[in-house]
Order: sequence, then structure tokens, then C-alpha cells
Amino acid sequence: MDPRLSHLGQRMSRLSGVRAINKDIAETLQKGGSHWIDLGAGNPVILPGVEAMWRRYTQELMAEPEFGKVLCRYGVSQGYGPLLEAVVDYFNREYGWGITRRNVLITPGSQSFYFFAVNVFCGRDADGQRRTLLLPLIPDYTGYGGILIEESDLQAMPPTIEKQGSHTFKYRPDLDQLQVDKQVGAILFSRPCNPTGNVITDEEVAQIVQRAAAVDVPVIIDSAYAIPFPHLTYVPMNLTWAENVIHCFSLSKAGLPGERVGIAIGPEHLLQSVECFQANASIHSSQLGQAIAARAIRSGELAKLSEQVIRPHYHKKMEHLQAAFAREFPQELPWFLHKAEGALFAWLWLPDLPISDRELYQQLKQQGVVVVPGSPFFPGMDPSWSHQYQCVRISLTASVEQIEQGVAILSQVVEQAHSRTLLTV
Repeated sequence: MDPRLSHLGQRMSRLSGVRAINKDIAETLQKGGSHWIDLGAGNPVILPGVEAMWRRYTQELMAEPEFGKVLCRYGVSQGYGPLLEAVVDYFNREYGWGITRRNVLITPGSQSFYFFAVNVFCGRDADGQRRTLLLPLIPDYTGYGGILIEESDLQAMPPTIEKQGSHTFKYRPDLDQLQVDKQVGAILFSRPCNPTGNVITDEEVAQIVQRAAAVDVPVIIDSAYAIPFPHLTYVPMNLTWAENVIHCFSLSKAGLPGERVGIAIGPEHLLQSVECFQANASIHSSQLGQAIAARAIRSGELAKLSEQVIRPHYHKKMEHLQAAFAREFPQELPWFLHKAEGALFAWLWLPDLPISDRELYQQLKQQGVVVVPGSPFFPGMDPSWSHQYQCVRISLTASVEQIEQGVAILSQVVEQAHSRTLLTV
């Protein structure tokens, strides 16, 4: 049978962004056995202390009468009651937000929330006008490229690029060019950013939020790497509360990716429609994941482990990676690492790279090293902008030894690419 797909079916049946690369990476690693140096993984490291916490709370739940209700009954679409209360108590205590349960929506992971929310606020409205999703700083999370029902409703802003020293740089939103009008349905960005680790400053966030508020546009902040959990931030940052802001936190990088638990916090009037969309699409998130998350948040242990275990683990890996680049990469070639501000990735920019990012990816594979090409992280960007083909994402989930070996091989491959170009000139 060869069914005729709808327009939406055709769009959603394609692998978008880095997911196509991930499929190739998975097949490559399966074929190659254990000799690969995998610097492309997005899966968090299973840290013993974090896994032990989730195991303990699961065992406690299984021993309680509540277990049967959690596992064997449907819940409500907004989320599991004890988790809603734990989130409200924690964020009011730590940040003074003054929220209630109606300001919280538990979702089947943050990716689901972005799909629901973006298609609630963007696309063709009741008057027949198209409202776009605005990404105010590219590169950003590749998953944003696949969440809109209509691909043409995506609008992306190129960054300003600020060099800091001989081999460090930082992306900044180009606020001089940023225009938020009533054609915009929603604004979305990650903070800290996947893939770059960039943290948009508090002042820049405030400007974006104020411009959006002036035309009643919601701002969705992807806080999957932010404080308080998993606390993958290496520079000071604050969380913004405003009547047009929704934060979406994720427990994936806090050691619970398999349970798909996202926590959206925002004004009730913005979350209500998204909750209805979620009820139609998926009923509710896994209640098992919600139940153990409620215990971890209520006790304060999740926030404590995030700050004292998860964050230091990746920060130490970043320091080893930076040292390996300083030691291995030829100083005469132009290369820049994005300033390490958060998340669990490093972002490399090679301005004079004589081959594309995907060609570099293939050549590294031949040497047993896997990275992620940078171009999928520029959804909605003009394909003629050369910068997007000069970058790669490097994961910090590998061991220190693998990171150091991988950087050494990456240096050799880049140097060889430059040498071959010189020989052909």
C-alpha cells in the first residue's frame, strides 16, 4: 500500500535538521564497534550519584500505595498534582515568582511543548493572516526547524559575531536589526544554547521581552540547560518572569531523558491553550517520571545534585577540551571556540575552512571520529551565508581521553584540508 500523504504528513515524515545526521551517526557507530571516538552524542552521561537518586525515588514510589494510581490510572493533562505543587513551592521559594498551579504545565518533554505552543501561536490566524515564529539568534537548537506545521512560518535572525582574543568568540543577538511586529506569533530561543553554549545576557533578554510585550507576542525561553536544573551554566544568569514569557525546563539533562518530562512555567492565559493542544495530542506526560521528579524537586536534591555534580562534571570536560585545542590546533590557522557559557557542547568555528562542515564530518568519520556538522543548527537562515558551513558541534559527553584524542585528530584533518587546498592553488 502506498498511501497519499497530506501536506502535513509529507513535512512530518521527513527527518529535519540534525536528526538526519544522528541517524547516520547511529548507523555508523553500530557498524564500527567500540573503536569510534563519539564527540557527537547528545545523550547525557549517566552519572552514578544522579542515577542513584532516580533509582532511590523510584524504589520509594514502588513501595507506596500511590504507585498503583500513578502507573495504572490516567492523569490530568496539566500534570501530576504533587509535581505541580513541588514546582510551585520551589520556584516561589527560590525566585519569588508568586506562581500557582495554573502557571505550570507538565509536558511529554520540552520538544513536545515547543511543537504544541508554536502551532498554537504561529501560522494562519482567525483573520487569515500568517504569523511567524521568530528565532532572534541563530544558530540555535536544530529541533526548532521541524516544529512548525508550515515551514515558511519560520523567521531567523543572523547574529553579530564578537571575537574575544585570538581563538574565542561569542554570538550576540543583533538587537539593532530585531523587529517584533504583529506579524510575529511567538519568539523562541534556548538559554544556554544548544549547540553553542551561548547565554544571551539578562539585558538582552529584557530587551527582547519588552519589544515582544509591546505587540502582545509571547516569548518562549528554552531552559533545558538552565538553572536550577540541570544548572549547566558557567556564567551568572537570572531567570526572567514577565506576563509574556514562558520558560520550559527539562529533566532530560538532569538524568531523566527516557521519561520525557518537561516543565513549562508561565502566565495562565498563555498556557491554557497549549494545555488543550496537549490533551488532544498526547493526554499527558509519563506519570512515573512525574512522580519521581516530584520527590526529587520537593526534597531539593535535584537542584543540589545539578549544582554540585552535573554542572562540575561538564565544566571540567570543557576545560580539558579548551586545553586540548590550545595544545593541538595549529596557531597559524584561524579557529575559534565559542565562549564557554553553558550546556554540554563546544562549538568550533573555522572561518577559512576550505571544505564544508559536512565534508569535514565525512573526513573525520574516516579517521574514527564523529562530530556534528554545524549547518543543521541554522534553521530558517539564508543558505547563502557561508558561516553556517564553517562550524561543528563537539559533545562533552565523551571521556576526557576521548575528547583529547578526538581534538588531536580533528586538528590533523583540518590542517590536511588546508594543505590540500594550498597544493591545488
